[in-house]
Amino acid sequence: MKYRKKPVVIEAVQYNGNNCFEILKFMGRASDIWEGDILPCDIPVIYTLEGDLAASVGDWIIKGIKGEFYPCKPDIFEATYEPA
Repeated sequence: MKYRKKPVVIEAVQYNGNNCFEILKFMGRASDIWEGDILPCDIPVIYTLEGDLAASVGDWIIKGIKGEFYPCKPDIFEATYEPA
C-alpha cells in the first residue's frame, strides 16, 4: 500500500551559524541565556527524543506537532515543506 504524509503546519528556524541564541529562544531554552553575560553558543544542541544532536550550519530546527524539536537537513526540508 502507499501512504501520503498528512499536511501539517510546522514552525522552523534555519541555523545560519550566527543565530544560536535565536535557536535557543525558539526552543524555549531562554534559561540557557544568561542575562548580562554572554553564554558561549557556537553550536546549538537540540534535545531530541533520540538523544542530543548538534545542529550544522544550514540545518532547519523544526518544532514537531507534539512540541518536540529536531534538526532537518536543508535538502530534506526543501523537499518536504513549503511556506504556509
